[in-house]
Amino acid sequence: MFMEFVQEQALLFVALAVVVGMLVYSYVGDRIAGFKTVNCDEATRLYNDDAFLLDVRSAGEYKEGYIGEATNIAVTDLGSKLSQLPSDKSQPILTYCLSGARSARAAGILVKNGYTQVYNLSGGINAWRQAGLPTGKSKKNKKK
Repeated sequence: MFMEFVQEQALLFVALAVVVGMLVYSYVGDRIAGFKTVNCDEATRLYNDDAFLLDVRSAGEYKEGYIGEATNIAVTDLGSKLSQLPSDKSQPILTYCLSGARSARAAGILVKNGYTQVYNLSGGINAWRQAGLPTGKSKKNKKK
């Protein structure tokens, strides 16, 4: 009887399996990836505790505004510019981009290169701004 129901409602059971899979991944995905995704509150705590800030957007995007004294290395250049990062691979590093996708990729690169305390800002600088948190602007970009 149960198997007959499952066969008749196969599409619903597939959808249920996908939802359950997504829930499981949301709990263990960060552990598998080796880095932790954090919200703005957690990112602020990391910032206040002197985490290294890594902005992985393009130089043009960086000039429009950045968090604190962030170092800007585009995610596409990160692999060749690891020497610009802290030599202490246990120092916390907070990565961010515009929305959180590129910085998640960057966080994965950092983990693969031995960094042990890597954090990715969920929602990127967009979420930071929406939370009303301050950003700096490049002096070269300011009008006189």
